[in-house]
Amino acid sequence: MSWLVQGCRPGDSLVFHFSGHGSQQKDYNGDELDGYDETLCPTDFETEGMIVDDEINAVIVKPLPHGVKLHAIIDACHSGTVLDLPFLCRMDRSGKYEWEDHRPRSGVWKGTSGGEVISFSGCDDDQNSADTSALSKITSTGAMTYSFIQAIERGHGTTYGSMLNAMRSTIRKKICELGGGMVTSLISMLLTGGSFSGGITQEPQLTANEQFDVYSKPFSL
Repeated sequence: MSWLVQGCRPGDSLVFHFSGHGSQQKDYNGDELDGYDETLCPTDFETEGMIVDDEINAVIVKPLPHGVKLHAIIDACHSGTVLDLPFLCRMDRSGKYEWEDHRPRSGVWKGTSGGEVISFSGCDDDQNSADTSALSKITSTGAMTYSFIQAIERGHGTTYGSMLNAMRSTIRKKICELGGGMVTSLISMLLTGGSFSGGITQEPQLTANEQFDVYSKPFSL
C-alpha cells in the first residue's frame, strides 16, 4: 500500500484491489459510528494481526495529493467502510440515494490531502461477502468481483450510480432465480452471506472522500 502511493503525481490514477477475507474488531479510539473497526486479513494475519481501516486510511488515503485519483475495489466481508472514508452512498433498491456522514465525532480528518478516493466494496459493514459458483456457472468467484466485471462488460460503467445499481441488480437477480428448494436454499445462503431467509444480505457499497452526484459523475479508472 505504501508503494502504491509513493511518488504519485497530479494526473496519476491508482487502483487498490483486494479480494479475500475481511473482518471487524472493537474500535478503541472512538472514530467508528458502529463501534467497530473494519479489517483486511492478509495470509499471515493469525500471527501478524489484521490490517485495520485506520491504518489503510493513514497509508493510502490521507497522503493523496491534489490531482491524484485512487479507486479501491474491495471484495471482502465487512468491507463497507474499510477505507474509513468520510462519506457512504446509502442507496435503496429503487436507486434513490443520500450520502451518509461517517466523519468521526472527534473531528479526526479521514479525507485526503487534496486527492480523490472512491471505493467499491462487496457489502455493508455488518454483512458478509460470498464466494459462489452460482453466478459464473464455471468456477467459484467473489459475488462482488463478478458483478463489478459484469457491470462494465454490459455497458453499465457510465456513472458511479449506474455501476452500483448494476452490481446490486446482478446479485439480486441471481437470488431470485435460485428460488426455493433445499439445494437452491443452500446456494442462496452462500450467495447472501449465510442467510437461510432468502433475503439479500450482501449489497455492494460505495464510499468516497467527498460527496458527489453519482448519476452525473462519469465512472473512470
